[in-house]
Amino acid sequence: MKQRQLYEWTGRIDADATRMHEAVTVLNETGWNAYEPNGQTFAFVGFASEEGVRRNAGRLGAKQAPRAIRQAIASLPYRFNRALYDLGDVVCDDYDLEGAQAKLGDTIAEALAKQSTPIIFGGGHETAYAHYLGVRKALGPEAVLGVFNIDAHFDIRNQAKPSSGTMFRQMIESDDNVRYFVAGIQPLGNTTALYEQANELGVTYVEAETLGVSFDATLEQIDDWLDGCDAVMMTLCTDVIRQAEAPGVSAPAPFGLSASRVRSLMRHMAHHPKLTSFDISEVNPAFDRDGQTARLAAHLAVDTMASIERGDRV
Repeated sequence: MKQRQLYEWTGRIDADATRMHEAVTVLNETGWNAYEPNGQTFAFVGFASEEGVRRNAGRLGAKQAPRAIRQAIASLPYRFNRALYDLGDVVCDDYDLEGAQAKLGDTIAEALAKQSTPIIFGGGHETAYAHYLGVRKALGPEAVLGVFNIDAHFDIRNQAKPSSGTMFRQMIESDDNVRYFVAGIQPLGNTTALYEQANELGVTYVEAETLGVSFDATLEQIDDWLDGCDAVMMTLCTDVIRQAEAPGVSAPAPFGLSASRVRSLMRHMAHHPKLTSFDISEVNPAFDRDGQTARLAAHLAVDTMASIERGDRV
């Protein structure tokens, strides 16, 4: 059994205000047993894994991201009515990606059963498959699950071993009730064969350039897609953001989306009552610049949480 690694929150303290690190309750290995949440809550959980990136021949370093993102969140102001919990990190340190994904999936499913909204910090984008396992377990097999991915890549590679490039093919091929939408696709980040496979698999996608010139139309397309889903999970691969704003990723994108555009997409999804949870993956502290990408991920996470709580929409 893989154990969760707990995080000790510290940060700035003010006499007249509460900051995020002061508001978080860390759950130990007994999990929710000592707590009966009153109403809806948020639950942080990390996936300290880069095994999927290694298998996909990417740049290593994402395993350190959950800690870096929490450090960037710690001193932000706490402005929520919901309670905050931290379930620690599921660690993949023995090449057993599949076992770690199963453990994270169980952790996510348990949080959802407690009416908590899981916020998952990757780790490589193999995090998304564990995220899917947890949401599917919580929903049961019959619900139509939308998987909304903000990403420069399709990640539908047909490989013998699961990796950070195979997750969405794994979902589609094993689950007839999955609907996959990816926003931010880069033509120079995907081969012609991958485009053909996306069409064969029934993937709905929008390229990054289209998002830049037809954003309102894209939001309408997303809403139409959401109508066909019973629930939706959201996953952000930070390599979708342009390199100037997100240098600390495995596969930098010179012409990626702006951070502001990504925030707008996440806010739009956060309002929808079908959203179950979200993850932020592929932050790579080994290639970051002064914590810039981890800080961006932290702000996107907290901003999305605020949008979930307020229910506003752009």
